[in-house]
Amino acid sequence: MGAVQLAVHPGALGDVLLAVPALRALRATSPAPLVLAAQPRIGALLEALGVVDGHVAFDALGLDALFVEDGDSVPRLPAVERVVCWFGARDPSFVRRLTHCVPDAVVAPSAIAGACVWEHLLHTVGAPAGSWCAPIPVSESLRAQGAAALAATGFDGPPPFLFVHPGAGSAAKCWPAEAFARTIATVAARTRMNAYVHQGPADEAAAEALRRHIGRGVAWLVDPSLAALAGALARATVFVGNDSGVSHLAAALGIPSVILFDAGNLAWRPWATQAMVRTVSLARVDDAEVEAVVADVRGLLA
Repeated sequence: MGAVQLAVHPGALGDVLLAVPALRALRATSPAPLVLAAQPRIGALLEALGVVDGHVAFDALGLDALFVEDGDSVPRLPAVERVVCWFGARDPSFVRRLTHCVPDAVVAPSAIAGACVWEHLLHTVGAPAGSWCAPIPVSESLRAQGAAALAATGFDGPPPFLFVHPGAGSAAKCWPAEAFARTIATVAARTRMNAYVHQGPADEAAAEALRRHIGRGVAWLVDPSLAALAGALARATVFVGNDSGVSHLAAALGIPSVILFDAGNLAWRPWATQAMVRTVSLARVDDAEVEAVVADVRGLLA
């Protein structure tokens, strides 16, 4: 492989998915392959989804050495045509030393106060005119992995089905378990739609709380790989979840989604046009909000 375009984003899944429009715009500016430096499982997912041409582990680049003002270590960069780095922008030593290595490098923060995150990231690459917010297509291979993961739950209910993610990277971003349980039960009663609930590695507390409020009418998809999760989400009819990486993935794949946000975090709203953002109270169950979310789901089914 010759010189590549290198995009650097070591953030969590949702943060990296907010960069998809920017990655698409960056890819459109040059025939050089676009390589993403990220957490390995996230980079592998975006390569499998066709968003980037390749990926490398962020830690393998040795960029931490650039924070030392008088250090003589150099990063382990591939041959690059262009670098866009959404990391280290607030440290003058890092910026100076990276731009010394790659003079035309763009070093920008992954988010700035008062700006919608995905729009900010798109702006940092000097995006040309284009449509960067179409849903990400899912290959048949990933869909097959998703189908296998769903089948492994032991539930064989036919579509349509509701896909629910009750967890988040922080407990402070989680809608109460009782609110989720009431939403699932009400949607099931009014639409005769079955539900899958996803539990990822960091969702044990949220999942256990939901189990205490809900009966046996749901199937649990526990700790699938990101590839299998993407394939499973692609088969969903409608999605409900907190402000989380899983919710951003559902939205990015074009799944009609209701994503639950605290009003203070709306800058991290998804770029996908078919994703509906609902501001809710995270500290308590509000009857009107539960009904509003149920109405949102039914509206997406219409």
